Amino acid sequence: APGHRDFIKNMITGTSQADCAILIIATGIGEFEAGISKDGQTREHALLAFTLGVRQLIVACNKMDTCKWSEDRFNEIVKETSGFIKKVGYNPKSVAFVPISGWHGDNMLEESTNMPWYKGWTKETKAGASKGKTLLDAIDAIEPPTRPTDKPLRLPLQDVYKIGGIGTVPVGRVETGIIKAGMVVNFAPSNVTTEQIRWGYTPVLDCHTAHIACRFDELVEKIDRRTGKVMEQSPKFVKSGDACIVKLVSQKPICVESYSDYPPLGESCV
Repeated sequence: APGHRDFIKNMITGTSQADCAILIIATGIGEFEAGISKDGQTREHALLAFTLGVRQLIVACNKMDTCKWSEDRFNEIVKETSGFIKKVGYNPKSVAFVPISGWHGDNMLEESTNMPWYKGWTKETKAGASKGKTLLDAIDAIEPPTRPTDKPLRLPLQDVYKIGGIGTVPVGRVETGIIKAGMVVNFAPSNVTTEQIRWGYTPVLDCHTAHIACRFDELVEKIDRRTGKVMEQSPKFVKSGDACIVKLVSQKPICVESYSDYPPLGESCV
């Protein structure tokens, strides 16, 4: 059966962030039957997609070349598949069924000449009826869902990547609200808050025995922590883990020395 059970976790992760699912059916003799059997992956994938909130579905009947582009085989699969996706919760009338061959490219982007009997797919939704011939047409007919941008930001994290020269990059989909550069966000359940240093930020600077408030007057340049190479001139902000050269203005008089001459009197931390 298409799809390996060991990778079902990855399928769930992707499906939970999808607006539409494409259910790939293997039309080969024995393959389709194995997929829709009691423990088949085709049946399980359709059930998981509906359970995870994906309400738009496209059924692509692949490997039509292995059954000699048979119209009877396609109609048989459409009938059987319509039955079990209806039990899952989908309305077969709102689902596009497309016979394709991924190997040969038939009905993927352009109409196939190997299946002259295929007149195209039609589907009916609340937005109206639509029709097409290829899998690309079916994808183009997906109805964009409404996004509740007026609600507070909610962004489930799918993964976190650490990219050299950039830093930590969280990846996910904005479910509600909006996200913009410079926003302070809270990560649950650890309640960690993002922090950025910008012009005007005024923390307490510790230098030898003094504790003085200092304002970040200018972010001169962001540099590579390992090589010292300049990465960005006049950055708008810096975040945890960045290295940069800044101009600080003390809010009160403070005695400091050049670090190269008197390290103990030139070391400081924010």
